[in-house]
Amino acid sequence: MSGFPILSVMLAVPAFAAVACLFLSAANARWLALAATLVDLALGAVLWSQFQIGGPQWQFVENVPLFGSFGWSLGIDGFALLLIELSVFLMPICIGASWTSIEKRVPEYMAAFLLTELLMIGTFAAQDLFLFYIFFEGGLIPMFLIIGIWGGANRIYASYKFFLYTLLGSVLMLVAMLWMVNQAGTTYIPTLLNHDFPVHAQTWLWLAFFASFAVKMPMWPVHTWLPDAHVQAPTAGSVILAGVLLKLGGYGFLRFSVPMFPEASSYFVWLVFGLSAVAVIYTSLVALVQSDMKKLIAYSSVAHMAIVTIGLFCFNRQGIEGGMMVMLGHGLVSGALFLCVGVIYDRLHTREIDRYGGLAINMPRYAMLFMLFTMASVGLPGTSNFVGEFLSLAGTYKVSTTITLLCTTGIILGAAYMLYLYRRVVFGVIKSDDVAAMPDLNARELWLLVPIAAAVLWMGVYPESFLAPMRSDVQILLDRIDRAKPAGDALPTPGKAVAAPAHGGEAK
Repeated sequence: MSGFPILSVMLAVPAFAAVACLFLSAANARWLALAATLVDLALGAVLWSQFQIGGPQWQFVENVPLFGSFGWSLGIDGFALLLIELSVFLMPICIGASWTSIEKRVPEYMAAFLLTELLMIGTFAAQDLFLFYIFFEGGLIPMFLIIGIWGGANRIYASYKFFLYTLLGSVLMLVAMLWMVNQAGTTYIPTLLNHDFPVHAQTWLWLAFFASFAVKMPMWPVHTWLPDAHVQAPTAGSVILAGVLLKLGGYGFLRFSVPMFPEASSYFVWLVFGLSAVAVIYTSLVALVQSDMKKLIAYSSVAHMAIVTIGLFCFNRQGIEGGMMVMLGHGLVSGALFLCVGVIYDRLHTREIDRYGGLAINMPRYAMLFMLFTMASVGLPGTSNFVGEFLSLAGTYKVSTTITLLCTTGIILGAAYMLYLYRRVVFGVIKSDDVAAMPDLNARELWLLVPIAAAVLWMGVYPESFLAPMRSDVQILLDRIDRAKPAGDALPTPGKAVAAPAHGGEAK
């Protein structure tokens, strides 16, 4: 792959396809969008197969100077690789999920999704600070259109709330970026990662970046746009919003906040832990009383993202690897759960939990797959979320036993609201004739859900294939932030005193 600009090609494919879709009929636009996303999926497979585990930190690097210090700079490390793979994996599934449910302005809809794919891949691959900002903020535009044009009855309110919340924090981040470039003299992210910003300035820079990334995650209390956006968005919009766009905040913490401002990250770790603990407990309790399936899953996403933030700010290997694994696992599972809701919504045109019941009788294949994704959301061993949640909480335990205890309640509450949802929808008696007449999954729906089910089990059974690409990057990050590592409150077990080693010998 030496010399082949694979990242630029992965950006060019959806860009050209998006423009072409605008000039095609609805049927042809669907097929072109599917073809373009499958091409990017194939390129993603090549990217993963050619990625050198344990090799250089930055791979597939492309640098084209444009003007001044700004340039077309692309390149990926293990973190970016995994999130790009998640993006290209989910995008064809989103196109397939919209195949029959979207009937108005189909070419524009497909173009908006292709533009979303372009901007997501660009965000993870950008190595220039301002190029990152353009891709990062650009992702707002197609999702704003997807919710505002093809969403539910209250779509205008939801789309404006989504746009204004996320835009407000990003203005502060832009100001911080301008100061950073002026101080460091470069916009090149790999150089900035090793630049030591003054400790007194790190506090303000960290807060400016936090204002943007906390909304994108979303963290409590700036999470209120998410349930509205999910409820009003079309099914595929919810899949990509929960699956990838929420991960932009976590990627931002991992790429900028922690390595560039380690002292400030250490200083504010208790703020992050406190907000995350509140989010886990509060949003899980709110999810328990929801009557709308989409809103329940949206609140569960806030709780899962809180497990990500505590992991990323642990300053240890387990926490950082766990946070990344939760992002990947949640991207698959939440996307699948929104697809499951979309399947029955297409048949009965309601998301009210009380309207359903007894689906195991007439939809056994649906009930089986829905059960797998429910168990994965709960964090059942052998599924994707278990590995990430276990590692994240294990890493948190080294820093704060209290926060670990509070956040572990999220696992228990998560089991409560997800199993309660499953029991009411799938078990019991069929309540009406229209529910009894609902057919089981068709071939198209199976093609959408089975690949995600396979990926969820793959992550749970063999997590090493996802941990290996980022292992050396985690070590580089730990070496960078070790000087600011916060003191933990986890103490040795009483009665297990360890003698100090003498003359370099081992402790007995």
